[in-house]
Amino acid sequence: MKAMILAAGRGERMRPLTDHTPKPLLMVRGKPLIVWHIERLVAAGITELVINHAHLGAQIEAALGDGAQFGAQIRYSPEAVALETAGGIANALPLLGDAPFVLVNGDVFCDIDFARLPQVELGDDLAHLVLVNNPDHHPSGDFVLQDGYLLPDTALPKLTYSGIGLYHPRLFDSIARGTVAALGPLLRQAIADGQVTGKHHVGLWVDVGTPQRLQALNAA
Repeated sequence: MKAMILAAGRGERMRPLTDHTPKPLLMVRGKPLIVWHIERLVAAGITELVINHAHLGAQIEAALGDGAQFGAQIRYSPEAVALETAGGIANALPLLGDAPFVLVNGDVFCDIDFARLPQVELGDDLAHLVLVNNPDHHPSGDFVLQDGYLLPDTALPKLTYSGIGLYHPRLFDSIARGTVAALGPLLRQAIADGQVTGKHHVGLWVDVGTPQRLQALNAA
């Protein structure tokens, strides 16, 4: 199974740190944030990785190379202009192939066991999302999880999407390569169609989205 790490974001909320350093290369506890993901994926047996980039992407390629130093095989999907999440994935599909793949947001820090995701059988479903407890900065959450499936918006309490999941390439059939497209609308339609499962992760998870959260994570 392959994995894609999303690393094309500009990191506006991280400025001025990201003016000269791409957010995935910001240091967390002694190593770049994206390296934590790479090492955990490799430890789970997922060694074929695709990384998209836009802002300062040359720095990412220079730092990670072909992945051999991590025991991985890294291929890159450069974007002249950031294509947002769904657009970036659709653009990288030729590198990902036709089978389900693990997706990881490059700007989260977590202890999720990536080895569990390849064990998920999607069948006719289009995605399996890892959800977490709502952080203080996002108290309303994103999705309802009930009996293993995500439900359309209801009055039930919601959990927050961790930025990690298992996706089938079919979810992105409607997105032409090179198109700017958000992931949210695709997921909501698939959820309405009953084609998205989920898992509640209760371990460590941090959205490293601001200098303050980065500082707190390094001080923990």
